[in-house]
Amino acid sequence: MDKPLTYLKQRLNEDWLIGYNSNQFNRIIAEFIDKFTYFSLDKRPPKILVVESDPWRFIAAFLAGVANNCPVFLGNPNWVESEWKQILNLVKPDLILADKFDKWEPNNQTQNTTLKTQYSKPTIAIPTGGSSGEIRFAIHTWDTLIASVKGFHQYFDYKPINSFCVLPLYHVSGLMQFLRCLITGGKFAIFPFKALMTGEGRNINPAEFFISLVPTQLQKLLNAGEAEWLSRFQTVLLGGAAPWESLLAEARNHRIRLAPTYGMTETASQIVTLKPEAFLAGNNSSGKILPHAKVTIRSNTGEILGINETGIITIAADSLALGYYPSFITIDREYSETMDVVGAKHCGDKSLI
Repeated sequence: MDKPLTYLKQRLNEDWLIGYNSNQFNRIIAEFIDKFTYFSLDKRPPKILVVESDPWRFIAAFLAGVANNCPVFLGNPNWVESEWKQILNLVKPDLILADKFDKWEPNNQTQNTTLKTQYSKPTIAIPTGGSSGEIRFAIHTWDTLIASVKGFHQYFDYKPINSFCVLPLYHVSGLMQFLRCLITGGKFAIFPFKALMTGEGRNINPAEFFISLVPTQLQKLLNAGEAEWLSRFQTVLLGGAAPWESLLAEARNHRIRLAPTYGMTETASQIVTLKPEAFLAGNNSSGKILPHAKVTIRSNTGEILGINETGIITIAADSLALGYYPSFITIDREYSETMDVVGAKHCGDKSLI
């Protein structure tokens, strides 16, 4: 599996980061790699917590950490003090990259804890939860994230994926947009959603771009009179929560190329997606299962259910997380499609098939 630097080298002469200098981006990555090498402990890569508020520095630190074989934990720059305390107690990082961290110091007594997993690849920990409950980190690897990219790429006909990102990079929904661009040769633009609402980003032709939104964001844009602009996007991915019927009807009425999705942090974003053509034709489902995943609906006793039966969504996928930090499940990804006992994610969601 090619690592981040391999893909970056392939794109050295491309101007693919919209609104940012690609050469400067590569220089920042090199600086982070030097820093991580310097902070290595007894030849062991440091455990890194990335909480940069600048999106380009965030991505650069993430890529440098993965390239340097560091355990990388992604963090929310807007965590409050109670969340910081929870995270520091759980993760015990060697190195924290956060421009807002001056208020909370890590305990000097914390020691690096080697990630206890038989999986040999460097780990990438992506937060899930928070605000309303305990923050957990789903443990991925470069391979699980790239499996998600490749499944998405195949489903959308192997074309370069250009992303107009308005979702946070510390969340799987934002991170995967960048990785799709990096891996498939696409272009990447990123804006805070608040900036989008004030009119930023309109100088970019959306015709060849994907944009990912949650239902409340889509509703806000429609209420702000942006339906015509949204209708010019190649695809408007919609996920994160169940959309209401009136929202889908309004989007269809404006001929917005909506693609409702189903996925989660544990599956490295979507595993089921509806093609825009099907949506415009009147389909309100979440669509078809992506090539890298297998989804079944089972009873509480594990039996596979039939059409129109309600049960537990059970997922096996090459993009499946190893578990939650600091506990792990050792999964042989090569056989994940048949490993419904060990390799499946029992997410507890109820659904019809």
